[in-house]
Formats: sequence, C-alpha cells, structure tokens
Amino acid sequence: MKPTGSGRGERRVRVSSTGGRTVSSKRWLERQLNDPYVAAAKAKGYRSRAAFKLTELDARFHLLKRGGRVLDLGAAPGGWSQIAVERIGETGRVVAADILEMEPIPGVEFLQCDLLDAGAPEALKRALGGEADIVLSDMASPTTGHRETDHIRTLALFEAALDLAEEVLRPGGAFVGKVFQGGAANALLTRVKKRFSEVKHVKPPASRKESVELYLVATGFKG
Repeated sequence: MKPTGSGRGERRVRVSSTGGRTVSSKRWLERQLNDPYVAAAKAKGYRSRAAFKLTELDARFHLLKRGGRVLDLGAAPGGWSQIAVERIGETGRVVAADILEMEPIPGVEFLQCDLLDAGAPEALKRALGGEADIVLSDMASPTTGHRETDHIRTLALFEAALDLAEEVLRPGGAFVGKVFQGGAANALLTRVKKRFSEVKHVKPPASRKESVELYLVATGFKG
C-alpha cells in the first residue's frame, strides 16, 4: 500500500539552513516533510509511519486474523499496535511492550518493561491470557553509526523476541522480527527454519530506501 500524493510533478519542500540547524537536522526535516508515509500517517491518526510497514506485511502474508492474540514488542509509539487492533477487532487481544513509555491505545494492554529482564516473559504471558497467534517485534538497538555493531545489537534483540515467541506462540502461529541488512545470522536463521514452515526476509515498501532494516517473517510455527 503506497500512500497517495507521492507522484511525479510535486514540488519538493526545501528547508533553510538558518536558525542554527545542522546539516543532518536539515536533511532529517526535509525527509520528514517530503515523505508521503509521514503525511498519510498523520492524516489517518497513526502514531508513526511504521504503521504502514505492518499494513504492507499483512497485505502480503495475511498475518493478522480477526479475534487473534497479538504480542507487539518494541511497540512505542504504537503504530503497529494501532494496526493490530484495527485488524483483529474487539474479540481479539493485543498486548504491547516497550522499555519506553507509550500513550494508551484503546484495546491495547501495555506493559512497560525490558524484555531482557528475568520477569518480563512471565508478565507478558499472563497479560496474553493464552497462546499468541503472532508475535511482532520492531525492536532495534539505538544506532551507533557503526553498521556491524548496530547489526549485532539488533540481532540480540531479535533473538530475545524469538525466545519469547517460541514460548507463547500457538502451533501454526507467526513471528515478525526486525533485522538489519544481511538478515538473521546463519545460526539464528537455521533455528527459525527448524521451528517455522516458511521463512522470508522482506523489505516492505514503507521502509525507506536508504534504511538497512529488513523484516524476517516466519509463519507456520511447529510448536
């Protein structure tokens, strides 16, 4: 799903370098002002443009089912949780978790916790109240500017999310986790392929071209 209003012929917004802006902040602001996904998220009331990444993944893989149980890790500010609630409806359940605070979303139970803390998995399982149909993880380590370091740190979060997914998913369930360019490390990828029927690395259209992020989509959990 590509937001409208991004066709050729539109005038690109330019940002002045005045006001003490650095070159990097100027580029970031220009990118935000000219990003059709940012505009579409604002128009639809989504908390982030990332909502469209999940929309696009769901359109391709049919991940979110009516009445399903969803665990959303690294949820703040809540774009993915908003999409999940829309898709599963009132009979479903969405549990969201993040180390950061998140403003409430109707229909979403939020737990502020560190997934790496010993008590976090049990707290999340209690909140779900049963086996999950899908575990979503948009978690990524704050970038350092060193690509290899960022990749390793984000893989550690991916592995923590996978650990939890293997505990809470129902047979046939799905897992979506963020990785960086290069995808999941060989050992992790082998592990995922053993536990799920189908595994793909995907870069949804809403992911910026210059971004090194990918999403691993695993379906058909073997239990």
